[in-house]
Amino acid sequence: MIRAQFDLALPGFLLQASIDIPASGVTALFGPSGSGKTTLLRCLAGLEHAAGGFLQVDTQTWQDDSKKIFLPVHQRSLGFVFQEPSLFEHCSVRRNLEFGYRRTPVAQRKMPWQRTVDLLDVGPLLHRMPESLSGGERQRVAIARAVLAGPKLMLMDEPLAALDTVRKQEILPFLERLHRELSIPVLYVSHHIDEVARLADHLVLLRAGRVIASGPLMQMLARLDLPTAHDEDAGVVIETRVATRDQRYHLNELDFSGGQIHVARDSLTPGQPVRLRIQARDVSLALADHHDSSILNRFPATVVEIAAASNPANVMVLLDAGGTALLARITHRSLDQLHIGVGSRVWAQVKAVALME
Repeated sequence: MIRAQFDLALPGFLLQASIDIPASGVTALFGPSGSGKTTLLRCLAGLEHAAGGFLQVDTQTWQDDSKKIFLPVHQRSLGFVFQEPSLFEHCSVRRNLEFGYRRTPVAQRKMPWQRTVDLLDVGPLLHRMPESLSGGERQRVAIARAVLAGPKLMLMDEPLAALDTVRKQEILPFLERLHRELSIPVLYVSHHIDEVARLADHLVLLRAGRVIASGPLMQMLARLDLPTAHDEDAGVVIETRVATRDQRYHLNELDFSGGQIHVARDSLTPGQPVRLRIQARDVSLALADHHDSSILNRFPATVVEIAAASNPANVMVLLDAGGTALLARITHRSLDQLHIGVGSRVWAQVKAVALME
């Protein structure tokens, strides 16, 4: 478990944050610009000293001002990846990677050299100098270097922010691989919900320097009392597994607790786990299962909660589809015309082309 409590006053900004999160998986620090994400990360790294603060990582106390404990940055077992990769420009990629790896005792190394190189596909880059790398390549090298240093905690401060859309889509699969195989906890700062939905297990939601909610990602995204459920791109994340591949129509059938869902993806194989994001704007509701519709994905569901949306013409509907939470944004008029209320049995409909991986 990672436990932290920081109160830090900066010019024009006050951070008052308390977190209690798992010491495994990826925890996203999420919120709009100016909410305190990077400041909180700097406190965790020891780059900012919040007087009276407390930080415990697993069984080690890194800060406890009541006992006059404050480990400086170089004594904290950290891997730090910034927006701009801070590589040693005078060293080859290999020497950049060896910098932390050779200084880490064998017993403390979290991942073997070759496995890290393969996982982030930096083998072909080892002989090159940083100046010859693209933005995505530089960031992969920076992440590999941080992993090879064997940290107890990885901090990533918007590592994709400096990349264009093409480079961002290029590096996301590498971060997903790292997520699956890395045994150390990662704190990932972002204000892009699509990144969070793809990578995170746990979500810490910040607003104006305060933590307003914290919990497992899938539960948090389905909560109608949180701002994330009322953003334009509000939606949920569901875990599925590939069942079959329809070669004729180039569709995959994925199983989840609410039934089957069809997606158009070329790179999936039977048995493969797949995380899908379903946006509320792409979910419509019906009172019966319409087989004379072009919408392939239809699931029986129960209405759990209804809340006002940011647009007064709409409402947000929380659904339970066989134990999986879904969100639907529909008009208030449709809600009344269909006589939908809490406890209503409905059919949730999602276009196959609307699903996001």
